[in-house]
Amino acid sequence: MQRIITLLIILSLNGYTTDMKIDKNSFQEVWNQLISDPLTILPQNEISFGKLSTWSRNIILEDAKRTLEERADILEPFDKLVHPNGICLKGIWEIYSENPYSGYFKNSSKALIIARASSAMSKTCRGEIRAFGLAGKLFPTMNPLQINEEHTANFFVIDDLGGTDAEHYTDVALTNEPTVTTTSEVLKNLLYGLKVTKAFSTADKNSGIRQVYEISELGERDKTNIITPRWMKIEAQKRQTVDAEDFRDELLIGENKKLIFDISVASRNIDGERDWQTIGTITFDSSVVSSSCDHRLHFHHPKWRDDLNSPKGKK
Repeated sequence: MQRIITLLIILSLNGYTTDMKIDKNSFQEVWNQLISDPLTILPQNEISFGKLSTWSRNIILEDAKRTLEERADILEPFDKLVHPNGICLKGIWEIYSENPYSGYFKNSSKALIIARASSAMSKTCRGEIRAFGLAGKLFPTMNPLQINEEHTANFFVIDDLGGTDAEHYTDVALTNEPTVTTTSEVLKNLLYGLKVTKAFSTADKNSGIRQVYEISELGERDKTNIITPRWMKIEAQKRQTVDAEDFRDELLIGENKKLIFDISVASRNIDGERDWQTIGTITFDSSVVSSSCDHRLHFHHPKWRDDLNSPKGKK
């Protein structure tokens, strides 16, 4: 059951169905695309078993393979297969604390970030079982017009793979190895999950944890001294709650307002608890609900590595 739920979430944040390759983009080019087609009425995109395949194509299997290979940030329109409803945010990733990790986990690192906050399946409103997710994309620059030699570094964090009854997105902590609760939503969509599982299990392994080595390698020319935390946690700072029915209304950022999330990392368990160290913040300053946010923004999925710190290690 845990494996089924996990694989659902992977594709929820990052599924697509196009062969088109797109060159690297600047931060501003990606954001301009996301704000080019804003929606004034919140969409209620529905998951559909029929979208997983046709008589001639196994679409879910194609997605499972391509999400591991495609590095483009913007694609031609596609359907997100499990997290169809989201809101996109932009801001700054900033690390302010000494820590042993490399890349953009290093102290004093700053990067532009674009993220998509979403909820699993078709549920978006308070009172429903919702599995909140955040997919993030780091641009290794503070110049929004710069096109970098490196690809963006992508990460994925979830609160609970099975969903919870949390009233607000900002109430939960999202991690790259989330807990699993077998909820009514999971049982109701079990057949859907089985088809997703069958496809994705052929493409990658150990999907219960979304490794964050892309961040620890970002900006590092020498890949021999990479140090990556095993776990990462993203959690909204207190006193930012907006009492909205739909989580996307909760995360709308008005003029001259900001939404701040803490970045914490850990590599050890002590007495059964992860040894979290808060090392920085993500400060979002703008958000948009748009067609491109739900149907064009793409997050590359890093392949599993047995050796977390070796780009040449066994995968």
